[in-house]
Amino acid sequence: MSDTFQWLNAFSTRPSLEGAIAEVVAQLQGSLSRNPDLGIVFISSAYATDYPRLVPLLREALPMGCLIGCGGGGVIGSNGDGQAMEVETTAALSLTVAVLPGVTVQPFYLPAHQLPDPDSPPQAWIETLGVDPAQNPGFIVLADPGSSQITDLLEGLDFAYPGAVKVGGLASASLPGVPVGLFFDHELAPDWGLMREGTVGVALSGNIQLETIVAQGCRPIGEPYRVEQGDRNILLQISDPDGTWHPPLTLLRDLINRLEPADQDLAQHSLFIGVVRDVFKTQWDRGDFLIRNLIGVDPKAGAIAIGDRVRIGQQIQFHLRDADASAEDLDFHLNTYRDQHPAPAGALLFSCLGRGAGLYGEPHVDSRRFQQQFGLVPVAGFFGNGEIGPVGGRSFLHGYTSVFALVSPEH
Repeated sequence: MSDTFQWLNAFSTRPSLEGAIAEVVAQLQGSLSRNPDLGIVFISSAYATDYPRLVPLLREALPMGCLIGCGGGGVIGSNGDGQAMEVETTAALSLTVAVLPGVTVQPFYLPAHQLPDPDSPPQAWIETLGVDPAQNPGFIVLADPGSSQITDLLEGLDFAYPGAVKVGGLASASLPGVPVGLFFDHELAPDWGLMREGTVGVALSGNIQLETIVAQGCRPIGEPYRVEQGDRNILLQISDPDGTWHPPLTLLRDLINRLEPADQDLAQHSLFIGVVRDVFKTQWDRGDFLIRNLIGVDPKAGAIAIGDRVRIGQQIQFHLRDADASAEDLDFHLNTYRDQHPAPAGALLFSCLGRGAGLYGEPHVDSRRFQQQFGLVPVAGFFGNGEIGPVGGRSFLHGYTSVFALVSPEH
């Protein structure tokens, strides 16, 4: 078999870790042209007591150039028939391996205390990661939710590698109190395995294309407004399409009064705000809005506090989220991508713990909607405490979102 680009996934729900590893390795070995350059593992927190044994067992069963991964409250993979599976709360192991000719694979582990100061120049980040921006890398990033300083990290990566794709998620567990885990193994650090803090990741450059779909699960309501006055994360005055200024709470109340009864009920608990990140755009669609929480109101001033900083001149629009809105939003982004691109060789799916069967009332919805559009492309991923993906040319940590990383050879 020739040394061609391969992106493969295998999935197991066997209750013992040894049995799960044996099953996924057996599935993969029959298709691999050689030992893989990269492995990405997602493991259910049902195996949490076995986390320290995962990397040694995988290293023995299937040598790889490097391995990254994390634990999750749910795990996504492709079964023996190639069909996507989303298994939540119970045991599951998903192993993706890739043969990447012509690709430079640069794994990294970043404890939070090693991050450069936020005011450091780009060169400080480049030296910390050891990744040359001239190689046009794309980044897959997996982080601990409590110790990674993920917002600082994403801002630093955007600063040092503008235009590069950064995608990933925050490790999670299915139950409170269960420890999360990050996994890291490569030939330069043979004794490493399980990490309980920081960030693991890999930079990929050369003969590889890394693209993203960010489905934030909301649908817009009403009209876009312009921010006219604000203080940090507080909206004080916004203008309608006619240019008239209003307290934002006044416009929101008027909007809710004009909604259908079902949407009025939904607005009581599933109302969000979208903020356009690119102030230079004059036409907007769903992919231009960064969805953030409404976290408080001041009835006297008519002000609204949101979960992000606001800037004068930004466009905002209110949004609603429920199962139908999430499915509709995902279909919108999948259709848009499909109309402009061929099917990828493989996909990673970073989904929120608040999605899955708990949102839709049935499993496998997001991953199988993807395969309905692109065929039996290998899909792997996990349900996390936050999802990393770009909006408006910048990288953000999201919630209630499904972020797809789409991987293909460059040529």
